[in-house]
This record gives sequence, C-alpha cells and structure tokens, in this order.
Amino acid sequence: MFQVHLGKREEGRGKSHETQQHSSRFPLPSSLYLLDLPGYGYARASKGELTAFRGLLNHVVKRPRLVGVVWLLDIRRDPSPEDNAMQDAFAAVGTRVLAALTKGDKLPRGQRLTRATALREALSMTDDQIIVTSAKTGDGIPELREAVAALVA
Repeated sequence: MFQVHLGKREEGRGKSHETQQHSSRFPLPSSLYLLDLPGYGYARASKGELTAFRGLLNHVVKRPRLVGVVWLLDIRRDPSPEDNAMQDAFAAVGTRVLAALTKGDKLPRGQRLTRATALREALSMTDDQIIVTSAKTGDGIPELREAVAALVA
C-alpha cells in the first residue's frame, strides 16, 4: 500500500489530511506528491502571466527530488512550440517522462495508433513512454496507473 498526499494541509498541523490508499505491484515511497499544472498552451492569460507561468514550470522541472513527469497531451493535436520547449526542458535536466495521450476515444482505433506513433516520433520518445488514454471510456487507464507506479518506484 502507498499513500498519495493531495497536498491540502490541516490548519496548524502542517500535515496532509486528504490521503487515498492504493495497492500496487510496485513498491512505492510512503509519500507521493502530485502537482497538477494548468495547460500552458491554451491558457487565457496576459503575456506577463504566461511568462511567470513558464518560469514556474522551469523551476518545477529542475527540482532535485523530481522523479518524473506525467505529461498529458491531446492525441488529436500536433506538438506546439510550447510542447517542444517543455520536451527540451525535460531532456536538459534528464527528467523521466511518461506521456499520456488523452482523448483517445475521439479517434478511430487505426488513427489512434498512427497518431500515437507520430507523436512519439515528434517528441523523440520510446514506446514505453507513450500511453493512449480515454477518461470517457477508461481505455489505457490501468496501463497508465501501472506506468506511473513504475515511474516512481
């Protein structure tokens, strides 16, 4: 069993209080913190806010205790200049990356495979770094869970 601390603090106690128990085939650390960042490519924000956000992303990517990144990418979209910049930032510091290609249900099966291959090649990733998922149908979610567990093990 491992705990996922969701990062909410109890007032005055300094400890996370929202915890979910999960079982896994992989041994995991006793604490795993997940940071969900908003999309950087489609955010409606001022130029100054976007610049500040890019600085935050660069700071997060360079954290010494960062074990890996789960990168959500829409399978229907080509990598944007921001995606390419993030890939460069991950590569520059040697961050392990797992790309979850979202919205797999929006494409026919044959197209999903073609798009996954094209994105894998465009982002210079290996087959084990790419998982096609669909929140709507649940496709790829068990594989994503297993891959995340392996990433942090």
